Amino acid sequence: MAYTREYFQTSADFLRTRVDFTPEVGVVLGSCLGPFAQAVETPIVVDYAEIPHFLLSTVASHAGKLIFGSVEGRKVVCMSGRFHSYEGYSFEELVIPIRVLKLLGVRSVILTNAAGAVNRDYRPGDVMILRDHIKLNGTSPLRGPNLEDFGPRFFDVSRMYAPDLRKLALDCAKDSPLRVHEGTYMFFPGPQFETPAEIRAARFLGADAVGMSTVTEALTAAHCGLPLLALSVITNMAAGVLDQPLSAEEVDEAAEKISGAFSDYMKAIVAAI
Repeated sequence: MAYTREYFQTSADFLRTRVDFTPEVGVVLGSCLGPFAQAVETPIVVDYAEIPHFLLSTVASHAGKLIFGSVEGRKVVCMSGRFHSYEGYSFEELVIPIRVLKLLGVRSVILTNAAGAVNRDYRPGDVMILRDHIKLNGTSPLRGPNLEDFGPRFFDVSRMYAPDLRKLALDCAKDSPLRVHEGTYMFFPGPQFETPAEIRAARFLGADAVGMSTVTEALTAAHCGLPLLALSVITNMAAGVLDQPLSAEEVDEAAEKISGAFSDYMKAIVAAI
């Protein structure tokens, strides 16, 4: 499909009929990290299925709702559930949510995900602030005709993960019980977990954690000129690091265990932005 500004504007205009304020911060929540949404005060909840031209979450741990409200006095819009290429969406379709957030007026974006640790110094329950990413799979979400209304055809991504927001997140970590690192995230398309050989290659390339999301949204935010912070919750050691198989249940259980402390950490970040 050839997307136009009007295509995305239709979604934003619909949402403005449901919400009478402009959100400052857009938050995208990954697998089993939805409990942060419970911190949103005076919430206005919109199912993805109601939004024209929006996508639908098909992963059980993703609620599939936009939640508008306040967190620590800041106006936010929270995506409780995201979209992935492994669900059958094209990379080009994955620009939709971030572009809609941009048209709603958000001034910064926080992306979260559940990730597997490649760095042997990490352990489940840690948080990694993304300093950079590696993406060698799939096409760019910005492939196809460029929409100058959102950004230029060719754009710089060397400071995509905003240094000032990363510093802010590190400062907020000082008052958190969480172990927080900075590192590099490597994208794999999934839905299968990575092989031990792929993890060895990822470590050789400089990755600290791996996952199946976030990078398409980050690239879209960079194209839109939106300051970006991305956080990985380490839910497991990646394939081959330990002599045991991986499972979705392990990921979900680990994410649920950390969700309370992580929600508090996210609230501190939102308040400080």
